[in-house]
Amino acid sequence: MLRIGLLTSGGDCQALNATMRAIVKTVYNNTKEDVEVYGFKDGYQGLIYGRYRKMDWGDFSGILTMGGTILGTSRTPFKRIDTPEADGVEKVPAMRKNYKALKLDCLFVLGGNGSTKTANRLREEGLNVICLPKTIDNDTFGTDITFGFTSAIDVATRCIDDIHTTASSHGRVFVIEIMGHKVGWIPLYAGVAGGADVILIPEIPYKMDNVVKAIERREKNGGRFSIIVCAEGAISQEEAAMRKKDYKAKIAQRVKPSVAYDIAEEVAGRTGKEVRVAVPGHTQRGGQPDAQDRIFATQCGVEAARGFLEGKFGYMIAKVGGKMCRVPLEDIAGKLKYVDPKSDLVREARMLGISFGDE
Repeated sequence: MLRIGLLTSGGDCQALNATMRAIVKTVYNNTKEDVEVYGFKDGYQGLIYGRYRKMDWGDFSGILTMGGTILGTSRTPFKRIDTPEADGVEKVPAMRKNYKALKLDCLFVLGGNGSTKTANRLREEGLNVICLPKTIDNDTFGTDITFGFTSAIDVATRCIDDIHTTASSHGRVFVIEIMGHKVGWIPLYAGVAGGADVILIPEIPYKMDNVVKAIERREKNGGRFSIIVCAEGAISQEEAAMRKKDYKAKIAQRVKPSVAYDIAEEVAGRTGKEVRVAVPGHTQRGGQPDAQDRIFATQCGVEAARGFLEGKFGYMIAKVGGKMCRVPLEDIAGKLKYVDPKSDLVREARMLGISFGDE
């Protein structure tokens, strides 16, 4: 008898269901042993409190194209992993106890950076864990891509496409805020795909003078409108030079909803142009996974199941240089993958005339 556990942790994204489907189908189709599958509800909370349901083959039929997660998800911040729950439950001991009570042979964790850190902690506690790289942000260290990323790009790009027509009709400047608190992968890719004129990401601090110059240059060349794609974590050069504590205090005192509104107000004041803000928000996490996400999620699920059947644990499935591989959890837990300001795509965007606000 083989017993496996599944959980989806952290923010949701497209292709979580596709990944679980691939894990289960691969295990079922490549062993002669009986298989029991336990799905933990709402991420690590389900493992902490023993909230799960026993699942069968039918639960994973017809979910390849379904967004979200059939198990539900929640956030259990790693920085509070050793802090008891409000009712006094110790998280790690509880997870270890419930894992052992079900006599699991492996726990498959679909999650991003925080989830991976917790999974590594469970590995250190002696549990058999395999991680799969989930996040729309594409910021998981050790893999070139994460599932959820390309679908989020598509959603963000469609938003930029739709804004183009209304911006052109009214001759406006639009600031479109795209998800990316610490990293700018989605704004960068969607900005290039959507024909943005300015792209502001956390890895390249901007100077407002340069943003204004880019808009004025476009207008001088006959452009009727401008599109600024702004990561939710975009940061000015002045802010980047501040101490972390001071910067956090400044953000806490922000009156407007986000940086996009601050940028819009300043652009309007300095150019005299009509400026609007668009925030696609959580739509970037929603909807069906695109074809690329379905393929990569399926690859991840198959490779994770293959590793399990081989009796190998303690790693994350990844794609590096176009090849599927396994990276040890201890090598990647707690690390973020940032956009390289000197990457090919940034360089090519600059040559195309896109401004990043830094020059």
